[in-house]
Amino acid sequence: MTPSRPYLVRALNEWILDNEMTPYLVVDAGLQGVQVPREFVTDGQIVLNVCPSAVVGLSIDNEAVEFSARFGGVPMQVYVPFTAIMAIYAKENGQGMVFGAEPGAPEPPNSDKPKQEVKEKSKKPSLTVVK
Repeated sequence: MTPSRPYLVRALNEWILDNEMTPYLVVDAGLQGVQVPREFVTDGQIVLNVCPSAVVGLSIDNEAVEFSARFGGVPMQVYVPFTAIMAIYAKENGQGMVFGAEPGAPEPPNSDKPKQEVKEKSKKPSLTVVK
């Protein structure tokens, strides 16, 4: 099946706007293909206001979220692949959704899985003498 994240982001964005609130996207700015103003990235993440009054030409297709906006008065084209979207929520009340990894999505760079696999492989069976 195709990833569900594009459909969920579109639906939640519409739901937030229908309730007259401000949709914010939390983005992992370190992933490949993300084009955001780096000077506004904190701890590898950026929060983007995607309200129609804040952006121009918002496009949410099945590959990415794309729009133009001003950051510190400087216009910029923003491009965010869906694998980089970590959450969408309403600014006013925090309601929305946080996304986990989808099947077929690349593993995050700080994944714990390799560490667990190494630990599991290093466990050797041992015998104990019982008297």
